Order: sequence, then C-alpha cells, then structure tokens
Amino acid sequence: MTDFQEVIEKIARSLDSVEDRGTVASYIPELAQVDKNKFGIYVTDAANHGYGVGDADQGFSIQSISKALSVAQAFAILGDKLWQRVDVEPSGDPFNHLSLLEQENGIPRNPFINAGAIVVADVLFSHLDNPKKDFLSYVRNIANDESIDYDEKVAISEVKTGFKNIAAANLIKSFGNIENDVDDVLDFYFHQCSLKMSCRQLTHAFYFFMNGGKCQQGRKYLTSSQAKRINAIMLTCGFYDEAGEFAFEVGLPGKSGVGGGIVALLPNKFCAATWSPGLNAKGNSKLGMKALEQLTTLTGLSIF
Repeated sequence: MTDFQEVIEKIARSLDSVEDRGTVASYIPELAQVDKNKFGIYVTDAANHGYGVGDADQGFSIQSISKALSVAQAFAILGDKLWQRVDVEPSGDPFNHLSLLEQENGIPRNPFINAGAIVVADVLFSHLDNPKKDFLSYVRNIANDESIDYDEKVAISEVKTGFKNIAAANLIKSFGNIENDVDDVLDFYFHQCSLKMSCRQLTHAFYFFMNGGKCQQGRKYLTSSQAKRINAIMLTCGFYDEAGEFAFEVGLPGKSGVGGGIVALLPNKFCAATWSPGLNAKGNSKLGMKALEQLTTLTGLSIF
C-alpha cells in the first residue's frame, strides 16, 4: 500500500529550496497579488483517505480547472450532442488564441481552451434555471462542501481585463455557436473561473472522475463511459499546448489553471491537487508540474 503522506512530504522538502518558482498571472490583477512562495499538495485515495502538506487547505482561484467541472455538467445534460458544438482535439495553441476559430467555423477545438469553455458555458446557460447559482450548487454537491464559493473580486477583475474572451465569444456568436446573449454567457463564464477552492476541496470535487462518475458520497453524476471520455480529454488537452509534456512527464489525466492549481488523477486509485502560484511560460504551475512528476515517479502510479 502506498504511503502517500510520506511521499508528498518528501516532495515538499525537495521543492522547498527551489529558487525559480515561475511568475504569477499578472494579467488578471487580483491574481498578481498572490504570494508565489505558497505551495500545497493534497491526495485523496480511492478509500477516501486524505493526505496533505503545506498550504493544502488555503483557498485559491481555480480558474481553468473549473472547465472540467462545467463540461461534466454539460455532458450529463446533453450527452454526445455536446460534441457537435465543441470538439475534443488538442489545439496546439495557447489557451486564449483565436486563430483556429474562424478556420473551423466557430467550433472550438476542445472544451478546455477558453473558446471551448465559453461554448460549454452557453450550453449550461440554456439549460440551467439560474446558471451561476445552479453551477455553484453542482460543485458544492459533488465536493460535499457548502463553503465553496465564487471570489467576486476575481470575477470583476476578469470582466475588466477579459478582452480576448469577449472577442472569442463574439466571433463564436457570429457562427451561431453561442445561443444566448454574449454578455450574459461571459458573466457566467467569468464567475465559473473565479471559483475559490483549496487542494483538499479540489480532490474531493474531482473524485468522481477517478471513481467512474460517482462522488465520495456514492452519488452518480456521470456514467462510467462519460467519466472515461472526460479523463481522456484531460490527458490530451488539459494543459493547453503543454499537454503532451504533462503526459510525458507525469502520465495522468489532469487540468491546470493560471491561479497555480493543478488536479490530476489515476482512475480507481487516487486524485491529487497541487497549488503553487508561479507559472511557467506555458501558463502551468512550475512547482506543481515538478511535484506531480515526482508523485508518479516515487509511487510508480500512472496510466502508463
């Protein structure tokens, strides 16, 4: 049996002396204020045992990690019809690029680039009675945690600086792949990205991806087939144009966010989350990538 506590403590010690911790995401003003020396890691195993070290219980802006949760909710509602509006192919481009949208008639490459997540937000906006409230309830329910909430300061900060997202949404709208008012969809999307959670909470929320669609309380949110497909998209697209590198170095499905968080999982074994706000050139947590590479190396647990 793997001693996750011993492993993550060893990882934390090895990273403690690392001087180059990357750069925080300054283009969102609220994120620019975060201390890049923060580091946390938390693991929840298949038996619901938890192991944490460092700042694993400090909340942070999960940003694009939320895209895995929104696409799960949309997939459960629409089924395979969802893939008529957003593809499942790696983009090979940074998360906020628009170049492929016009070439591909407003169908985003995958649900984890910003354009794809905006289409998913539009799907949810069409099907939820109160999108912001209902999505938050969904996340709280799968994590079994009523304390999870939006960070309104971050949401406002994103609205003020989200010019490329506004451009992407209007371009997609011009092709008919946004059904609702662009401003309404973007308000929902910006709030989705502003969710504040800790590493511990993220492993609880992502447990159902690791557990065939069932959360820690045994409630079914996805079929096992749907969970498998979202895990596949996380493996191939979860790290923007560094997804291949993450698969090569870590070997797990996962999702990153520019708030410095990363969640990764091994089906039927464990779910792990790291937080270190300093990002590498691709927009992924510098120490988080190193920590998860060490996790799979030290435990010998990956999908490969």
